Amino acid sequence: MSSHNVKIGLEVHVQVTSLKTKLFCSCSSDYRGKPPNTNVCPTCLGLPGSLPVLNAEAVKAGLMVALALKCSISDLLIFSRKHYFYPDLVKNYQISQYDGVGGAAIAKNGFITINFNGGPKVVRIRRINVEEDPGKIIYPTGSLLTSKYTLIDYNRSGIALLEIVTEPDLTSPKEARIFVDTLRSMLEHMGLVNTELEGSLRVDANISLAGGSRVEIKNISSSKDVEKALAYEIIRQSKALEHGESIRRETRHWDDVKKVTVPARIKEVEEDYRYFPDPDLPPIKLSATVIEEVKSKIPELPDQRVERFIRTYGLSEYLANVLVARKVLADYFEECVKTCKEPELIGNIIVNDFKRWVEELDLSMNAAINMLPPTDLCRLIHLLNGNVINIKILKGVIPKVLKSGKNVETVIYEDGYADISDESVLMRIVDEVIQENPKAVSDALVNPKAINYLVGQVMKKSRGRANPDLTNKLLIKKLNEIGRASGSAG
Repeated sequence: MSSHNVKIGLEVHVQVTSLKTKLFCSCSSDYRGKPPNTNVCPTCLGLPGSLPVLNAEAVKAGLMVALALKCSISDLLIFSRKHYFYPDLVKNYQISQYDGVGGAAIAKNGFITINFNGGPKVVRIRRINVEEDPGKIIYPTGSLLTSKYTLIDYNRSGIALLEIVTEPDLTSPKEARIFVDTLRSMLEHMGLVNTELEGSLRVDANISLAGGSRVEIKNISSSKDVEKALAYEIIRQSKALEHGESIRRETRHWDDVKKVTVPARIKEVEEDYRYFPDPDLPPIKLSATVIEEVKSKIPELPDQRVERFIRTYGLSEYLANVLVARKVLADYFEECVKTCKEPELIGNIIVNDFKRWVEELDLSMNAAINMLPPTDLCRLIHLLNGNVINIKILKGVIPKVLKSGKNVETVIYEDGYADISDESVLMRIVDEVIQENPKAVSDALVNPKAINYLVGQVMKKSRGRANPDLTNKLLIKKLNEIGRASGSAG
């Protein structure tokens, strides 16, 4: 993409969505969908006289991530005040952590291994901070550049954040995207973050090209946009350098509507933040007991799960990696396998068809799984194995289900994909016809020839695809049941 040497470092800000309350107060962490500025209290609004009380579970979440990323844990938990003046920060400082004199991050010097270009690459983790989220700035009439006015919602203010900072070890936008996806999978598998929630994972990307200064791109909300923002910035900086222009050290914002970066302000240096230890939060010793307790609760992580999928289910390394990249997808796969076995077939369908359509239709993974639950996907496989449908039809049903919200059987039979020779499906139509035609049922109980009307109704409802012999058989069976029941009642 560029002939210039590229260095990229990321700051990933992750909300600990598994918590019930904010980082320093008892306000609910479930702030989404609440009326603006109602999920607040004197502490998260920074009112005079209010004091922070640390959420111990947030610290344990930070420790779990640090241990999973092979970081060195600090002996002391020290919170510092990071001063900057911005309207989303009511106190004019953020309670964070400072990795310098008088301060300490909860952990540092870790690493994460990503798969890039067919091989492993180690990306070093500089530090992990536990800090509070600021409020949310809203641009009601457009984007950062075009909105006529700005609103601020402080419901998010004080939510527990983990800031995970890398060394500048990444060298391309694609590599950065893979890093974010790999980290996201780890966080999901630890049960700490629901990354489908808006704002739960945000990235600041620092990028420099040889001959230029470091530029920070703020508040990128997805791994796809991380790749796009960095690609745009490489082109912008390359063109400037080729024309003899200097790249100034600055902070830019990613406009996810126009897909461009826009200048925000001159980049601050460390001294501008005037860090000092927060006097309201004395240092806390992190005991070996607490660290061991957290370590014992680390669940199966993505690398371990990939190995198990290959070993237990006989999947290819590619299939296993794609499934495990999203915990919800890996869980879905395992639920399907429990229901109907066939792991290799299920893995291929989920990766090559289901996942592809979820992305093309821009659906959330959870919403898509609700539309095609494991029982329904296994129903498709059962029909495939019974030669009721072929693999081409199966692949065509999936997008129709996801687009329409109809269930599998409705799509297959009402949309004309197959004849109805499945007894359980046909019985559902027979039951509907009997309920909708009580007079015809009464006639058929007296005159066997009257059953032909009911057969016609089943054929009509199934658009001519009901198996006639099976329809007759099921209607006779149902009518006999009704006759016996009415005789008993008499």
